[in-house]
Amino acid sequence: MTDPADQGVPADAMARLAELRPGEPGGLFTSDLSVNEFLLVREAGFRPLGLVLGSSVYHVGVQLGRWGKNMELEQLTNALYHARELAMTRMEAEADQLGADGIVGVRLRVEFREFGSDIAEFVAIGTAVKAEDKTTTWRNNRNQPFTSNLSGQDFWTLVQAGYAPVGMVMGTCVYHVAHRRMAAVLRSAGQNAEIPEFTQALYDARELAMARIQAEGRRLRAEGIVGVVLDQLHHRWGGHTMEFFAIGTAVRPLRDDHTIAKPQLVLGLDR
Repeated sequence: MTDPADQGVPADAMARLAELRPGEPGGLFTSDLSVNEFLLVREAGFRPLGLVLGSSVYHVGVQLGRWGKNMELEQLTNALYHARELAMTRMEAEADQLGADGIVGVRLRVEFREFGSDIAEFVAIGTAVKAEDKTTTWRNNRNQPFTSNLSGQDFWTLVQAGYAPVGMVMGTCVYHVAHRRMAAVLRSAGQNAEIPEFTQALYDARELAMARIQAEGRRLRAEGIVGVVLDQLHHRWGGHTMEFFAIGTAVRPLRDDHTIAKPQLVLGLDR
């Protein structure tokens, strides 16, 4: 087990975790799951241990893109990757301290603070859980608790169908989209026309983000990635610089046969 202090987990967090004793007389767990999610996670065979989080306040450096050229801003890409990894690692260290098998309902967000326009806090938060089934290994191939951004309902469906989450994977790309020259703007004024250089720039940026999330999934030896969301984030860089961020949950099969629960018709009686 990794010492959480070595990962930057503060002493106050360690003290809070030490007070959580779920399953013991007088014990307590904390969770940000909704009531329905909590009950479905329990039904899936997992016991909540406690709310775990990781945080990193990060100074994002400056990198200028060439005015008329499409290009990735690698310094900014690396900064956002590193900051998110710090937050995720600290959240996983807290879960490891609780003896968790995984973390469900993970949310990963970035918030720019008033300390400065280039200073942001990266936060990862979720609910650490312990499997009641001791015959199955739920940790990933790195012997770390699995992480998943699936809802409690989707997590239950996944486990019932014979799959296990391996880890939350992500890919990011900060990209500068070239400005158009005045002559090109005037030529297309009043006309319906594709702007090929803009189309290609957005294609390239999304493909870089998707290629990186797939690479993370392969490193975890996953069979696939579910629940993928691809966002375009502008942060505070202006209209021509944006981050393309892909995130999802890598999964592996628990068994060869995958029984899918049949959909049931539900009629509401509130109208």
